[in-house]
Amino acid sequence: MDDLAALRLQLEWGADEALEAEPIDRLRAPPPPQRSPTLRTWEGQRGGTSAGTPPRGTLAEQAMQAAAAARSLEELRAAIAAFDGCALRNTASHLVFADGDPSSGLLLIGDPPSAEDDRSGTPFAGPAGAYLDRMLASIGLDRGRLLLSPLIPWRPPGDRPPSAVELAICLPFLFRLVALSEPRRLVLLGPLAARSLLAPAVSRRRPRGAWLDAAIPGMPLTLPALPTFSPAELMRNSKDRRAAWADLRLLRRTLGSDPV
Repeated sequence: MDDLAALRLQLEWGADEALEAEPIDRLRAPPPPQRSPTLRTWEGQRGGTSAGTPPRGTLAEQAMQAAAAARSLEELRAAIAAFDGCALRNTASHLVFADGDPSSGLLLIGDPPSAEDDRSGTPFAGPAGAYLDRMLASIGLDRGRLLLSPLIPWRPPGDRPPSAVELAICLPFLFRLVALSEPRRLVLLGPLAARSLLAPAVSRRRPRGAWLDAAIPGMPLTLPALPTFSPAELMRNSKDRRAAWADLRLLRRTLGSDPV
């Protein structure tokens, strides 16, 4: 096939523009790869502890190291903001960190950030947050006197569920949040929070209606955790509201007669 025939064939296939300004010899052997200047810098610093040294291990291990270095909630928030090992950070508008009173003794952990959470940078914003406020008010609780956190700090695009890899990278930050705030009890809002913090044999059954033990890395003892429905679930499925009300009453009885 001559060149003119080859060009006609490409036109018949739908080619209507040249992709390169100059012709490329596809049969020529490619040049040897160039060494990255950044890699040379890192190799020259190997064994040191300067800021130019690359983090070692998998992304999940790097997240564990960054989380473990935080000695306060402020340092943890800064560590999450500086961490660039999760692709969700690149598509999210804002980091969504915990909100509320760290000394309350009760930590509510919900779904990954929603679109409203992402825009505001606050967990449980928008209609789901307003619904949660009504749930808490029905048993005499105020979200401002509790600590609330999303499961992960960045919203997945399109509100899709986070992947297993994304969870493995982000959960060390949540575990460190629990260890630093030292709550006496956890409330797990939604099945993903329950699967992430409870033992697999327990979380597969979608448990609710009872306090279960949650083993948090970095904490010497297990924490009582109450798995229940998320506000978004209850807004979609009214049939679950009776069961959710039973969970709320259990929470109120456990906390005692005085508001947290």
